[in-house]
Amino acid sequence: MDKEKASGILVFAEERKGDVHNVAYELLNKAQELKEDLDCEVASAVLSSQKLDYSELIYRGADKVYCIEDEKFASPEENYYKKNLLKITNAFNPEILLLGATGFGRSLAPRLAIALETGLTADCVDLQIDEESNKLIQIRPAFSGNILAHIKTEGLPQMATIRYKEFTEAPRDTSRSGEIIKLEPTEGEIEVGIEKIEERAKDITEAKIIIAGGQGLKQPQDLDILQDLADKLGGMVGASRDIVDEGYISHAHQVGYSGARVKPKIYIACGISGATQHIVGMKEADIIIAINKDPSAPIFNVADYGIVGDLYEVVPDLIAKIEDCM
Repeated sequence: MDKEKASGILVFAEERKGDVHNVAYELLNKAQELKEDLDCEVASAVLSSQKLDYSELIYRGADKVYCIEDEKFASPEENYYKKNLLKITNAFNPEILLLGATGFGRSLAPRLAIALETGLTADCVDLQIDEESNKLIQIRPAFSGNILAHIKTEGLPQMATIRYKEFTEAPRDTSRSGEIIKLEPTEGEIEVGIEKIEERAKDITEAKIIIAGGQGLKQPQDLDILQDLADKLGGMVGASRDIVDEGYISHAHQVGYSGARVKPKIYIACGISGATQHIVGMKEADIIIAINKDPSAPIFNVADYGIVGDLYEVVPDLIAKIEDCM
């Protein structure tokens, strides 16, 4: 790209099984706010394994939509995505490039930043434009969420990944018009296993109900108890950093400062003490239920409902009561 003439904001719209991830609509809403200060165009980039209704991105705030269709995008292979997103980036020549901090976005963004020879600020919770320099101010939590760091990067494009559900979605305006630009995919082969495809299909940030486990679990196999409860309620299993570090479960399930920030309708914390690092990631759940043997555990300070007891007794009882109601 021609960095001396860089202008505009490019939003990566992550596609999943024929649908655009909602974080793209949140980023387009924020991009429209930033556009007021920069007086520039907002574009969206889509890499899809099938044809989509690209006009929806225009209705949500994109002035242009760059799209590349290739069945290979059905597999979340970061290097192939990187090559094609780089092609779109070179075509639009943006000053700012935004991606959602989804599991896949977190993996793709640093690869793209290296290819563009620019910096990257990860897991931002807000974005602003500096009045004097017109530089992007990228705001993210630091020191376990105790402060908010304000960061400027010198390279172009200025890149950031933004946490899901930090911004409201852009309103749908069917009167908006824009340009849809289709590009040919780059040549190349991909290598991806079925495990990686399945991992991408699951995103804990989208779960309405989360059953999370912590150090109260004695062994990895005991996660089956939580999975059973999650299956009964139609939810997903989450985890604190402690058991992720111990190898009980993958990082994709981690909730907290160094994991995912979630906002489910119900969050059941099982054997989680409630360290600040974890609380940062789940405190905005609609209803928080804590199960812990220690009545003084900090988790009870943020819980709407608390059960002082052994998760190995309480969770099976909950499952039994749910089965009785089915």
